[in-house]
Amino acid sequence: MNIQALMDTAKALIAGDKGLLAMDESTPTCNKRFAAAGIPQTEEARRGYRELIVTTPGLGECINGAILYDETIRQRTGEGKPFVKVLVDAGIIPGIKVDLGAKDMATHPGEKITEGLDGLSDRLHAYFQLGARFAKWRAVIAIGDGIPSRACIEANAHALARYAALCQEAGIVPVVEPEVLMDGEHSLQLCQETTQSVLHSVFEQLYVQGVILEGLILKPNMVLPGLQCAKQNSVEVIAEATITCLLRTVPAAVPGIAFLSGGQSGELASARLNAMNASSSPFRSRLPWALAFSFARAIQLPALQIWHGEETNIVAAQKALYHRADCNRAARRGEYSTTMEVA
Repeated sequence: MNIQALMDTAKALIAGDKGLLAMDESTPTCNKRFAAAGIPQTEEARRGYRELIVTTPGLGECINGAILYDETIRQRTGEGKPFVKVLVDAGIIPGIKVDLGAKDMATHPGEKITEGLDGLSDRLHAYFQLGARFAKWRAVIAIGDGIPSRACIEANAHALARYAALCQEAGIVPVVEPEVLMDGEHSLQLCQETTQSVLHSVFEQLYVQGVILEGLILKPNMVLPGLQCAKQNSVEVIAEATITCLLRTVPAAVPGIAFLSGGQSGELASARLNAMNASSSPFRSRLPWALAFSFARAIQLPALQIWHGEETNIVAAQKALYHRADCNRAARRGEYSTTMEVA
């Protein structure tokens, strides 16, 4: 294990005012989004869409790393250039999603456990040879009647830690993603309490498994009220709750936190990230880690809607993709404003 190389890569992923682009949708998820947009659900359509993303002019100005899917890391542009090479040439570090999805957890109705540890060591070494220098594993925690259970939290935390240890052994920086879902009627306070419990368990397990904290990136949810909650808090209140939660749970050795968007609109995700990084934030001087982004739909969705599977729409779609990435770059500086949004 080259600890220095892991630390250098982790720092590079959250350097400056940039973040990560999650373009690691599984084939079923990508096909579902294509179907909703009236786009053919074919391998060539998926390849074409991902080529649109990786060839977006100036993308490296806003993005440090791109999380790919197994299909994507092996694909090439229409001219035959590997996507990995396109990203590297743009100054973007290639990454890879390695979990095999969240499955129903035995004896725990309504809860999920993420699978994919079997054979992971071999897959990680193969992905390293393909050019991946970081990876992602997502755990899913739901809030509801009597859940999450301690069993669900601890099982997912243990899996995240084992994944992280295997990544570092393979020379790959782990992005650790414990996501407390937005679905439900729960309050901001309950989300904060649950997220704190989850993060406490995750970092305990990372310690037990011997994971080097300086060589990982945390990808958590923001602390948010449930989508169906009657009270939707202001961006400032959400920023305060999120940072309070992180200060109570995340060791200072972690170099960076890259938030997931989790179904937030692009504009809200940018505004909430901005509130955490704004010079007026009472917490800004106390932050021991960088606060960045690792968004998927919050960056991609406008581009997908414009593209619609048509080659003639590629340029307009790329402009929309760059715009959302640039908004999040501004949010990292605490300089995002709704005036940046275009009609």
